[in-house]
Amino acid sequence: MMKKIAALFAAIALAATCKGVSGPDMDVYYRDLPFEMPRVSLPSIPARSVSLTDFGGVGDGVFMNTDAFAAAIAHLSGLGGGRLDVPAGIWLTGPIGLQSHIELHVDRNAVIVFSTDQDLYPIIDTNFEGLDVRRCLSPIHAEGAHDIAITGGGIIDGSGDAWREVKKRKVSSDQWKVVLKRGGVLSEDGKVWYPDEGYAKARATAGSLNFPDPSLDENEIKTFLRPVLVSLRACERVLLEECTFQNSPCWNLHPLWCRDVTIRDITVRNPHWSANGDGIDIEACENVLLTGSSFDVGDDAICIKSGKDADGRRHARKCRNLIIADCTVYHGHGGFVVGSEMSGGVENIRVTDCRFIGTDVGLRFKSTRGRGGVVKDIWCDHIYMKDIVTYGVIFNLYYAGVAATDMDPDAKGDVQPVDETTPEFRDIHVSDIICAGCDQAVFINGLPEMPVRNVDFHNSSFTSNKDVEVHFAENVTFEKVFVNGMEIPGQARNDK
Repeated sequence: MMKKIAALFAAIALAATCKGVSGPDMDVYYRDLPFEMPRVSLPSIPARSVSLTDFGGVGDGVFMNTDAFAAAIAHLSGLGGGRLDVPAGIWLTGPIGLQSHIELHVDRNAVIVFSTDQDLYPIIDTNFEGLDVRRCLSPIHAEGAHDIAITGGGIIDGSGDAWREVKKRKVSSDQWKVVLKRGGVLSEDGKVWYPDEGYAKARATAGSLNFPDPSLDENEIKTFLRPVLVSLRACERVLLEECTFQNSPCWNLHPLWCRDVTIRDITVRNPHWSANGDGIDIEACENVLLTGSSFDVGDDAICIKSGKDADGRRHARKCRNLIIADCTVYHGHGGFVVGSEMSGGVENIRVTDCRFIGTDVGLRFKSTRGRGGVVKDIWCDHIYMKDIVTYGVIFNLYYAGVAATDMDPDAKGDVQPVDETTPEFRDIHVSDIICAGCDQAVFINGLPEMPVRNVDFHNSSFTSNKDVEVHFAENVTFEKVFVNGMEIPGQARNDK
């Protein structure tokens, strides 16, 4: 009995020291939502803090701070949580594992740089591109944690150049010379640089995908199993605020199966040639608020996913209740993207007041046979696009794992039976779009057995080389939509 009473008083004392992380008034983002969504809860962090230097940390860019981070987090966790201050400096380290009630506060003049020593990143069971796979441990990671935050405005650098392949056609001649000086291995045709022999061997068995022959020695091909920079798996009440996340080995940010996630005022950067250099992949999460952030990356920028094929359908976790507002995307394969991994389903998303400048595609919806899943109830409004390389808006249900710049727009197949592997896209609303420059305003390529359904465009203007093309779609409508000053007819022609 006495132990129970002591535990109760300890819990009360901890609660008294905790505070909900505060910030700007977020009410404006919930106004006039076209779907019901609960308010996103912020993490609760105890009002205590320690400095990394208290645990032997040295910010000279040379000292290895892996043990200092681990000791500081373990100390705070033992007290019930708190804030770990990373002061000004260059902090070289191995992986950082976040725990419940921990805030990693990176000073605006602090740079966390992750070591390129692969021995620090063991290969673990995880989930990537919607499948249950084995990959390297992420530089920043948390699993099953609650009430966690990364704040402060500093820079977090994943040293991704040591992990990624580089295609010669994506870089300048001067940049290619710099890449070659790193050593590594060239493909037989000399058009792709690989970090090492193991990577090249894995790529040869994986083709254009990221899943090599499972019979290969995973330690030999470890570089190919490169991690995402920040992996947050099955976490609740998460805050990412003001920091810059850059130079990731693979995707930058990957919240997976998380609930109550707030991401505000962050910057995400990757070289435009970075393979799989996505900005953020919000996968099978519920209740997410992404606002005021900037992306300039090597693949899709703001991407929504929910698992892939049989693994995705088995996990059966939807991605739903998301607000994405006041974000800017520069380079990226797509500004706002759904898919192609969407097997668990995607619903209830609003994207508003965003700017896409120079992306390959503006609004990108993609999937293919084999996925299954339903994507529905998406609202995209007040999006301002400039110099879009290919499509202002695209629905492509024949996605083959290539960028829109490499897509064959005539790829269409025969009718197949509808079953659990058939993806479905419907009830999507696009309005108040201004696109000043793209190759084609709207391209819709549905499946003959499952057309894209109920897509409406309102009050929008596109300047483009081509206007609207529709294949295998039903009830696609236009109201006050102009391409090069000419109004598009109200009902789209279905060019089968």
